[in-house]
Amino acid sequence: MNDYITLIIGIACAGIGGELFVRGTVGLAHWARVSPGIIGVTIAAFATSSPELSVSINAAMAGEPQIALGDALGSNVVNVALILAIALVISGIRSPRDSVKRDFPVALLVPFVTGALFLDGVLSRLDGLLMLSLFLGWLIATVIEARKQRSATESVPGGHHGWIAAFFCVVGLSFLIAAGNLIVTGARAIAVTFGIDEFIIGATVVAIGTSAPELATTGIAKFRKQDEIGLGTILGSNIFNGLLIIGVASVIHPIAVDQREVAFTLVFGLIALALTYPTRQGFIGRRKGIILLLLYAAYIAIIIQLQAANNSFPTDRQKQHFNLHPIQRLT
Repeated sequence: MNDYITLIIGIACAGIGGELFVRGTVGLAHWARVSPGIIGVTIAAFATSSPELSVSINAAMAGEPQIALGDALGSNVVNVALILAIALVISGIRSPRDSVKRDFPVALLVPFVTGALFLDGVLSRLDGLLMLSLFLGWLIATVIEARKQRSATESVPGGHHGWIAAFFCVVGLSFLIAAGNLIVTGARAIAVTFGIDEFIIGATVVAIGTSAPELATTGIAKFRKQDEIGLGTILGSNIFNGLLIIGVASVIHPIAVDQREVAFTLVFGLIALALTYPTRQGFIGRRKGIILLLLYAAYIAIIIQLQAANNSFPTDRQKQHFNLHPIQRLT
């Protein structure tokens, strides 16, 4: 029971911290007169990806990088097939032309890069450095464009005076750091207790928990009619997750995981992104939101089947756990 409480508190901290951090960083961006699209794909995306980054670092340092990988890849599926899908069902979204040219291609490229690096079954430290280099290149290009597009924007969610926004950032970041420790602790314990594969629990429970900030940001953007920020946050978060977070985790601790699990998560993430690619007019319709929700339901169903297959052929670690006395399993 303590493990469940720890996980629930960690997820709550991720949601609270992410929301405060998002409001703080977006407020600073508003104060600095940065355009909404750039806010979404950089500052807000970084803020909402902070729980994944915290979980990734803690999991890798604890010797469980599979949770970090599952969380990052699972969060990418949740971001598009669940969170963006809900926003689309409410109403369609119009994507700015610069986002279609800059962010969509990179977001679509990330699954291919990850899959190629995983062909040998291991994401090494060298692979991680390559991913970080690609991320840095995209970030530099985005910053250069931001300087060209810099303009005053009045109606941006979370706009505050500079010192209030900075206060929100500090408090939110504190919650996120605590959330990273709590989520990893609870998730690892539950995975061992029930023999659930670390990657799978990272791709489901942890991924949904750490995606709470993206849900909050997208909801605020939809409510304030700032779809450009909501879409930019989702695309930017997927790029942060796929290149920065997985890269950092693999540099700390090389990641070895079942290739089937990685492959199907990457494929689902890629299909979800491809479905959201805007028309020539830059519009993403409500019908795509419904299709994405059905895709997410299929994703969860396959994850359950994979877990059932893993339980039919338990790993050595799981066998050792099941051979323990029932009291020992709970300690």
